[in-house]
Amino acid sequence: MTTSTEEHMATELASQPETWARAVAMTDEQRLLPSRGQKVAMVGCGTSWFMAQAYAALRESAGHGVTDAFSASEAFIDRDYDAIIALTRSGTTTEVLDIVKAHRGRTRIVGIVGDTTSPFVDEVDDLIALPFADEQSVVQTRFATTALAFLRASLGEDLSTAIADAELAVADELDDGIIGAEQITFLGRGWTVGLAHEAALKMREATQSWTESYPAMEYRHGPISIAAPGRITWMFGAAPAGIREDVLATGARFETSALDPLANLVRVHKLALLRARAKGLNPDLPRSLTRSVILDS
Repeated sequence: MTTSTEEHMATELASQPETWARAVAMTDEQRLLPSRGQKVAMVGCGTSWFMAQAYAALRESAGHGVTDAFSASEAFIDRDYDAIIALTRSGTTTEVLDIVKAHRGRTRIVGIVGDTTSPFVDEVDDLIALPFADEQSVVQTRFATTALAFLRASLGEDLSTAIADAELAVADELDDGIIGAEQITFLGRGWTVGLAHEAALKMREATQSWTESYPAMEYRHGPISIAAPGRITWMFGAAPAGIREDVLATGARFETSALDPLANLVRVHKLALLRARAKGLNPDLPRSLTRSVILDS
């Protein structure tokens, strides 16, 4: 497989500071989200599910109300939720559409979508459109992070530092030890667990690499056994006490960043792109994947 001549992923990941800023400014659309105190279920598939996990942890920990995140294919949402948030870049993902159609008229549904020509648009009660963050690459970068930036801003967060950090992440020069690592395990805590899962998915999708992801405090309950020289443990956010030392004792590298965790995910996007190039892979068209999973009825 040869490298794409256009490399949409390169352009899209580099545009994230700009698309985040646009999303943060969408204050009218942010008011369409469930209000404080409402019980919320958020659903998505793949990357969207991991962004849902991050938002659910942020919303609930900030005191805005019970918030659960579900994979659309395994969603248990007949639990008196006040609203459902459905996140989908394409608006054509079968499992997400099935959830929306099954609950339309029973529970208020807020949809967040990239493709505004999709059938999803007409199935939700309130639509939040992010067409400027939609992508041509199969591998998601900016749509997912822009949606999460939008959601973070809706909770009252000031994302000015995160946006500046994303600029730094885009310009970051990753060293050969990271690009050529044999294996990477991503860790997170709280809302960054979703980011860790997403980082691992990006590396698998774009580079066919062996990557894993865990809540940081679970890492010592087995997964640390694969840490070794030539491998990396990559932390999103502040690391629990002692984890760095435990990783270094195995001979593995411990990677972290003072950047906002969402900007640290941009560093992983760049790593995935560089690693794909090094392996002669097309980062826009990963093996066995398509832009949207559309199942036969």
